[in-house]
Order: sequence, then C-alpha cells, then structure tokens
Amino acid sequence: MASFPPPFYRWRPHPWHGLDVGSSPPRLVHAYIEITPFDLVKYEVDKETGYMRVDRPQRSSSQPPTLYGFIPRTYCGTRVGKLTAEDVKGDGDPLDICVVSERPISRAEVILNAVVVGGLQIIDHDEADDKIIAVLENDNIWREARDVNELPAILIERLRHYFSTYKLIPGEESQIEIRTTYGAEHALKVVQAAIEDYQEVFGG
Repeated sequence: MASFPPPFYRWRPHPWHGLDVGSSPPRLVHAYIEITPFDLVKYEVDKETGYMRVDRPQRSSSQPPTLYGFIPRTYCGTRVGKLTAEDVKGDGDPLDICVVSERPISRAEVILNAVVVGGLQIIDHDEADDKIIAVLENDNIWREARDVNELPAILIERLRHYFSTYKLIPGEESQIEIRTTYGAEHALKVVQAAIEDYQEVFGG
C-alpha cells in the first residue's frame, strides 16, 4: 500500500503567509523572488491564491538590476510608515527586497537566504514603499558585505533609477519619490517593523 505525505506537505504554502520570514531576522531573511534582471514584464504574487500573476508589461526599456521580490510574513503598515520622516502609512504589501548575486539567477518563484545590508526609502502615492537591499547569503563575491556602502555605487544608482522610472507614464507626473538610501542599521529597523506589522494584522 502506498504511503502518502501528511496533509501539510500535500499543498503548496502561500509564499507570503506560508513561508518563514527567515532563520535569523531581521539580518538574515528569506526572499521570495518574483522578478529577475531578465524580465521585461512585472510579475507579482497574487495575494489570494499565492500564484504568480502578470501585473503589467514594463512600459519602458528599464530592467531590474537585481533579483526583486519580498520577505515572507512581513507587512508595510503603521510601524514601517513611522520610520519615514513624514510618518506616512505603509502601502499594505509585504516588504520588498532586492537581492544582489554575482552569478546570474534567471528563475523567479525561488526562495533564497538574503543578508540585509541597506535599503531605499521610497514614497509612492504618499505611502511608504521601502525597498530593502540584500546580498545572497552564500554568494562567492558579496557574502561578506554587511552594509550598503560595501556595494558598488553604480549598482545603487541603477536601483534608484529603476524604481524612479518603472511606473513612469509619459506625459504624467511621477508619484514616486526616492527620499534616501540608508544603511544596514536603519534597514534592520524597517525589517523588524514590517515583521511586527504583519503579526499585528495577521497574527503570529
């Protein structure tokens, strides 16, 4: 008689709610990757089903310079918003993360361990929409990095340019403002705030 796995293993966990935040947050976290540097279409996880959905083809020719996804079991709510200078509300999504890897990773819908080193403070339509910057934990080149200033300045410039233009519509004024690039100390506070916001909204 064939043996079957227990019920927990029969179903794919929801990437946002069913995966762990990581083994040692807020420094070492899981990143669920939605978009790779090879994508000209913006994909994102459907919040109801957990499957990948086509959000929109990119209007411009700009491509994400790093892997791009989110940290499971995080939520940009009140606490994340309070870490901005203007104390705005969070955007109500999981906390975004950009992961630097020396080797090209061309597949999305993968989970990886990411070491938090910094972030971008972004205000999108008057809501906090921070982008955490991290490095692949076991990367052969960047594994020792612990702060954003240890990464090439041109890479951060490309990230800033991408996020300032990826929603740009010709003839319309941009609603996205990149306030600052911050280091690991502030980034860890943002990740911790997003974890606590998630626990408040969805439970532990």
